[in-house]
Amino acid sequence: MSDWWVKVDKTLRHHAQGGVQALRALAWPLLRQPAAPVFVVGCSRAGTTLVYKTLSESPELGSLQRETHDYWAGLHPPSETGWQTHAIAPEQANPDEANRVARDFFVGTGRHHWVDKNNQNGLSVPYLLGLFPRARFVYVKRAPGDNINSLIEGWNKPEEFATWSDRLPGSVAIDGGRIQRWCFFLAAGWEALRAAPLAQVAAFQYRAMNDAILSAREAVPASQWAEVHYEDLVTDPVEEFRRLFRDCALEFDAATEHHCRRVLERPYNAFSPIGLEKWRSGPHAPAIEAVLPEVGAVAGRMGYPADAA
Repeated sequence: MSDWWVKVDKTLRHHAQGGVQALRALAWPLLRQPAAPVFVVGCSRAGTTLVYKTLSESPELGSLQRETHDYWAGLHPPSETGWQTHAIAPEQANPDEANRVARDFFVGTGRHHWVDKNNQNGLSVPYLLGLFPRARFVYVKRAPGDNINSLIEGWNKPEEFATWSDRLPGSVAIDGGRIQRWCFFLAAGWEALRAAPLAQVAAFQYRAMNDAILSAREAVPASQWAEVHYEDLVTDPVEEFRRLFRDCALEFDAATEHHCRRVLERPYNAFSPIGLEKWRSGPHAPAIEAVLPEVGAVAGRMGYPADAA
């Protein structure tokens, strides 16, 4: 995109935020070009928001600064699959849909190069690559114990993580009926866990999402794929984000480095102070330990040692 449009768009946003999206929509036929998005993928509660928000700091990327599950589910509602999954089939990708999505994000961000995140998208990597062959993917991985623990804590906050499930057909009775709304995402096979113990549901979601991402990875050009362990981000956020920015062909300038040095001081949507191996001393430890064998294979593929699961 030309420098003049970036300057014009910045001026419009400063003076007339309410009308800027309408002006971008009018400009789209003249400025349309292939989009080059960055998609942050990973299991819910793996640290994807931390990565998304930090990439959104790049002046080279546009960002809606919010989760976009409503946008993608609006394009392809899970009702289309009979509520079996949030995965969007690869054959749904076509030039008309690519143009629509590129236009919508351009209108929302003013850029052709933007970053997007919602944890349902990890189930749809082949579809996203079909829409945007130049897309980059950043895969955030987290050790199973801590990730499952955070999923469990999220399930206990249905007002935040089950906002769409009032439309789900049939009943949910997790943990003997204590939880009656499905949280996070639908992956194929979820129906068998409508009345399962919560730790088993969380382990299923961890396995299903990471299996889907790892299976899709083979079809993505290596130059368009980056991975990061949540634990490394916590240990050395500056150097890990420096590497991620480089892998995404983004400049890691002094302002970005300063942001990364302090990024853990105000965690994004964290339930407790940031730390590692928190699950071992938490109230869910016995239940998590019982389900860790169910995720051992996928954890190994993600690069975690056998004793982590």
